[in-house]
Amino acid sequence: MVPARPVEPGFSPLDDELGLLPGSLTPRLQEALVRLSTQQPSFAKAATELTFFTGATLHADTARRRTEAAGAVLLAHQTAEAARILRTHPAPPPGPDTLVFSVDAAMVPIVGGQWMEVRTLAVGQVQPPRMTSEGPLIQTTQLSYFSRLTDSTTFAELAVLELHRRGIATAGRVGAVVDGAEWCQSFIDYQYADAVRILDLPHAAEHITLFGQIATPTGPLVSPSECARLRHALKHDGPDRVLAELRALVAAHPDLAEAAKPLAYLEKRQAQLAYPQFAAAGWPLGSGMVESANKLVVEDRLKGAGMHWVEVNVNPMLALRNAVCNDRWEECWGVIEREQHRLVAEKRQTRCRTRAAARAVEAAVAVAVAEAPVRRCVRPLEPEVKSAHPWTFAWSIRRQRALADAA
Repeated sequence: MVPARPVEPGFSPLDDELGLLPGSLTPRLQEALVRLSTQQPSFAKAATELTFFTGATLHADTARRRTEAAGAVLLAHQTAEAARILRTHPAPPPGPDTLVFSVDAAMVPIVGGQWMEVRTLAVGQVQPPRMTSEGPLIQTTQLSYFSRLTDSTTFAELAVLELHRRGIATAGRVGAVVDGAEWCQSFIDYQYADAVRILDLPHAAEHITLFGQIATPTGPLVSPSECARLRHALKHDGPDRVLAELRALVAAHPDLAEAAKPLAYLEKRQAQLAYPQFAAAGWPLGSGMVESANKLVVEDRLKGAGMHWVEVNVNPMLALRNAVCNDRWEECWGVIEREQHRLVAEKRQTRCRTRAAARAVEAAVAVAVAEAPVRRCVRPLEPEVKSAHPWTFAWSIRRQRALADAA
């Protein structure tokens, strides 16, 4: 009986006709599962919701595997696209009249009890000021986001993808509203060094509040009412008079070293505190759009109760979260489908080449065996080695006769 050949992976031509993706789900069910897993607070909840709406029953682990695989495909594509933009410098698309961006970071829990920093970019278009009873109202619309768990240098390189798409190079004006972190300034230097730089107003106000938290023998260094007055003056009158008052206050209390720190912080960023001029030019004064993005994009899905992520799975989920929150799901899912089909085709071709090479080797061996002359191998006789054990002694005729006579 000829043994059967081992079963190997195969494919049906009908798979390509139907556009099937890896796994047992139809393309539509797989897309629905990944989208639900991206939006719902857990993979188990996503699997439950899919069952409710479609009747398809599957385990939470299936939802996790399929979502992580789809996110990894999208992540690899976007990383390659960012590298291509940096390498080839393609022509940028048309930009808006006024573009503003902000960057910030949020912590997410990682397996092993660690917390790691996810950086997020928020980009929007600034609309002309609209007058209200409380003064001009500045709105930022058409927001989009880009998030990654990585260091600040790599994040700046990857974020080129989103800023290029939004037309930062061709925008009429570009502004950046950030907090005082050094990496935020480096990000602006990398993306658009000539951007109008604005220190987030609530962040600047916090450093004025710090003066009111410094205790002296007679009470706070600055009373709450004085802190409120200084904050109001900073927003409506600018930094010059406020900083002059704070300098005099610090000079009058040289023994309070903690008072010098917030003053030095504000003085270093004085050019970014010109809030009356910024407001008159129609710029937003706060970085609320990126602070909201931290919650909307990152924390709502990656910071649930009792949740801990494997580090390698964070960025695939962030790529999918960006796709949902940017209202670009159809475009991004099309990329995922095309890339998955391409990967399947590559694996199929690799298997075909491997099998063809194996068959070629087998055929070559068979031909070599058939054409080889028949040779008889005569094995040389090995010398006989006699054992010294008595059982191997010859049974002599004389010895047999002696035993017979004795009997």
